Amino acid sequence: MGKLIRSISKSGSAVCFAVDSTDIVEEARKIHGLSPTMTAVLGRTLTAASLMGSSMKNPTDSLTIRICGDGPCSTVIATSDSLGNVRGLVSRPDLELPLNRVGHLDVGGAVGKGGMLYVLKDIGLKEPYSGCIPLLNGEIAEDITEYFARSEQIPTACALGVLVDRDCSVKAAGGVLMHLLPFADEQTAERLERNASSSLPVTQLMENGGGPEEMVKAFFRDIEYDVLDGYNVSYKCMCSRQFVEKTLLTLGKDDLESMHESGKSTEIKCEFCHSLYSFTSDEIGELLKSGGNI
Repeated sequence: MGKLIRSISKSGSAVCFAVDSTDIVEEARKIHGLSPTMTAVLGRTLTAASLMGSSMKNPTDSLTIRICGDGPCSTVIATSDSLGNVRGLVSRPDLELPLNRVGHLDVGGAVGKGGMLYVLKDIGLKEPYSGCIPLLNGEIAEDITEYFARSEQIPTACALGVLVDRDCSVKAAGGVLMHLLPFADEQTAERLERNASSSLPVTQLMENGGGPEEMVKAFFRDIEYDVLDGYNVSYKCMCSRQFVEKTLLTLGKDDLESMHESGKSTEIKCEFCHSLYSFTSDEIGELLKSGGNI
């Protein structure tokens, strides 16, 4: 389980969300067989989605980040519910690149500096809200900051980190997302900006024994704040047999009849958690009879 906390400055100038996503990213690594570089790519994106999703208001709300860069990793997807539980996938889970010029996993090189970042919010309206921006540098944290500035006009600071151990497991992963609220006074805004730019990297804070509380303290240094709440978050797929049945029905009558008449079982694999759902030809026949009543 990961841990996420949400806080607000006593002056009402800013909100700050922080998460320890180590277990989440490790679970994603195991499910998808990620290389170290792709562990960092998907891990940062999952962490960002968890932080962003946790700010949504209604229990049924969801948020999806999709990154389509011109780098070799191609597409990255992460989806969060309104509590910050996430799932995700990448097009090339085994892609590995040499370390970058400063000796770190080359996330920007894998994602690329060209392409787009998309954010889709399903908040129960007739059409989901969709926003997008050109990628800034493919490092993800800076791209998320740019997204809020350009697409939602919210001054934002974002820090994300994934530290991969020598055995390729996830040693530490986490992130911070801070939004400046309307009517924040200039002095507080400048203080928050200095704190965000001078804070230690997320993984360094975590290596020193820090968790989400220490991340918030670093961003709210010398500023009084209240913790709104804190709770566990996890890698959580929303797939189910009923959901897969509904998906099968979208194939259409002809395809289902062909599957039924083959006499063979059909297996459907969830892309997010790799769960397998098996349907006999008789069960496919029952789906045909039920039509859209599932």
